Amino acid sequence: METTGSQAAVERGDRWAAARRRMVAADLAARGITDPAVLAAMGDVPRERFVPVDLVEHAYDDGPLPIGEGQTISQPYVVALMLEAAELSFGARLLEIGTGSGYAAAVAARLGVAVWTIERLSGLAEAARARLAEIGLTGIEVRCGDGTLGWPDAAPFDAVIVTAGGPSVPPALLDQLRDGGRLVMPVGLRDGHQELLRVRRVGDEYRTEDLGGVQFVPLIGAEGWQVERD
Repeated sequence: METTGSQAAVERGDRWAAARRRMVAADLAARGITDPAVLAAMGDVPRERFVPVDLVEHAYDDGPLPIGEGQTISQPYVVALMLEAAELSFGARLLEIGTGSGYAAAVAARLGVAVWTIERLSGLAEAARARLAEIGLTGIEVRCGDGTLGWPDAAPFDAVIVTAGGPSVPPALLDQLRDGGRLVMPVGLRDGHQELLRVRRVGDEYRTEDLGGVQFVPLIGAEGWQVERD
């Protein structure tokens, strides 16, 4: 029997839905992600729409993938870990530094979170903005700029997630947390081992927890690493 275009689309949709279910069960829940809202959002957002066409068959591998311009889409487990660590509740205000493909912002939006996301590379920012609009997600503002300086005119935020590793936490981002807010960010070597930190603001104090070792692309900007020159 010949397969029609609509039938093929349904079959592809079923395949991706099955891949998301496997990812949530094997790569997230089995590894300690417990927040039911995060698990549901990760199971709902079509990750295959956020990776390059030539890598789409690897969309649900539990590892990072290149998205161009020297950047990556983080592995699903790390996305879920950072969102869970940020302790996001419905209606929260999230600042994301490092939009990349837009995938993490999409998952956060599925949680009912209002997202402000900054990408320093204009090509990635424009592509992410278009991709999020195509999928029909709302409540996400995308800006091209220096993420280490944050988004002061939208502050304060309930949470800040930084998807690149810096030498230290940028003071501008700490200043833009509300009292009780959480910042989740990798800190350490530029091209080596980093520790994923959660910093909680309590009045004028900042309390830091170490969530474990990670490795991210460098956080470039005025309060991060400088651009390497040839």
